[in-house]
Amino acid sequence: MNKVKNLFIGAFVMLMPLLFSMESYAQVKADDVLGVWLNEDKDAHIQVENRGGKYFGKIIWLKEPNELDGKAKVDDENPDATLAKRPIMGLQLLSDFVFDGDDEWEDGEIYDPKSGKTYSCYMVFEDDAKATLKVRGYIGVSLLGRTTYWTRVK
Repeated sequence: MNKVKNLFIGAFVMLMPLLFSMESYAQVKADDVLGVWLNEDKDAHIQVENRGGKYFGKIIWLKEPNELDGKAKVDDENPDATLAKRPIMGLQLLSDFVFDGDDEWEDGEIYDPKSGKTYSCYMVFEDDAKATLKVRGYIGVSLLGRTTYWTRVK
């Protein structure tokens, strides 16, 4: 009986570090969101970067970067006439996100060039592999909004 007990204790002791390392592997770190993401419509890549502890994202690839006449697409839905002339390529979509220390980037804003509107926003991973990012834009409270899912490119 003591041999079985000792065998069980020995196996448990050997597996403990593995269990703890798996737990720490699943934890989300602030910079885990960095990289390039494909939007849900699959027509843009957004690069997320850390600038002084806040997270921002800009368009670095468009499936169709130009209009039919060959000119670069511009932010023509923007209600500000001066901003409506800026190119979509390189446009900053995500601004001022902070990591909550747990699993969410919050207190940020997302700009939607298809509507010309800016919304409050938070982001959180949808899966343990950190390959799908849930992006929730809203007005006022997060119950009133829209969710989109981005997939990691790199």
